[in-house]
Amino acid sequence: MAMKKILITGAAGFVGHHTVEHILKNTDWQIVALVRLNTIGDINRLMDIEVIRNDSSNGRILFIYHDLNFAINPDVAKRIGHVDYIVHMAANSHVDRSIKEPLDFFYDNVIGTVNLLEFARNYNPQAKFINFGTDEVFGPAPDDYNFKEDDTYKPSNPYSASKAGQLDAGIAYFVTFKLPIITTHAMNIFGERQNSEKFIPMCMKNILAGKPQIIHAQLDEKGNVKGVGSRFWLHARNAADAVLFLLEKGVPGEKYNIVGDIELKNDELCKKIGGILGKEPVLQYIDFHKTRPGHDRRYSLDGSKLNKLGWKPPVNFEDSLRKTIEWTLKRWMEDNNLLDSRDKHE
Repeated sequence: MAMKKILITGAAGFVGHHTVEHILKNTDWQIVALVRLNTIGDINRLMDIEVIRNDSSNGRILFIYHDLNFAINPDVAKRIGHVDYIVHMAANSHVDRSIKEPLDFFYDNVIGTVNLLEFARNYNPQAKFINFGTDEVFGPAPDDYNFKEDDTYKPSNPYSASKAGQLDAGIAYFVTFKLPIITTHAMNIFGERQNSEKFIPMCMKNILAGKPQIIHAQLDEKGNVKGVGSRFWLHARNAADAVLFLLEKGVPGEKYNIVGDIELKNDELCKKIGGILGKEPVLQYIDFHKTRPGHDRRYSLDGSKLNKLGWKPPVNFEDSLRKTIEWTLKRWMEDNNLLDSRDKHE
């Protein structure tokens, strides 16, 4: 029986590189890693994976550079070849930057997706395709409600709107061209090697430096906190595990929510991070309506559909948070020592 082959876009991105590692460790599949290597994608993430760094992947990975803002031409398509699966994780994914540079996000997340869908339609129409999305496409969740897969998309900012466009493009190609496309909505994802602009590494840096951590909240006229934003949190390897599960058991044309096992208010999470670091955070509450137009206070998904199919997160939140913080702290210390030694040598 021929070995399976999977194309992973955004393979040098945060979630993408964790997915590459998870596929390497849990299958014998060949991997085509599509990378762009801009400020979002970093090849060092992949080179930091032990099985790749130690060259023990047995030649199972083929790296291909391509910017999905442009169509996949016949030469690149030939290099990719026949694939059994496509996992589309390439994305521009930061709300603040999307508000400053909205056009970039629509090019990357919508046009880039359509170019990939055209590649699938023309060269690999049989490939089971995961269109990896976000909970943010639904907009803010009421305090007493968790969004279900078929709820209406109501994006609040250019990032979430561009992701809604990405997912709707996939649904259109399933309906029109019968491509076997599965849509996912994932919660806030964290883990090792995450960009420092994201909440957990940002909290870590501010706590260690004794700087205030801004918490966006609802404030009354006197400045008292009425409500704090909250999220479900999902480790990147759990997200990758859900993707692998859906490649095997997911039904084309269906949508699936990938949900973390705990919901935390943002200040609660910051305090947990401080507890692991052994240092109390300095919290500064700011009214998010005035300072963050287009941002949503609460995100929440109903994960029962995927759970009923048989998937459970393999690692719980408390363990994965502690391991992520300890790993990140160790890496920062190693990097500082390396910089210090270089300075002394020079």
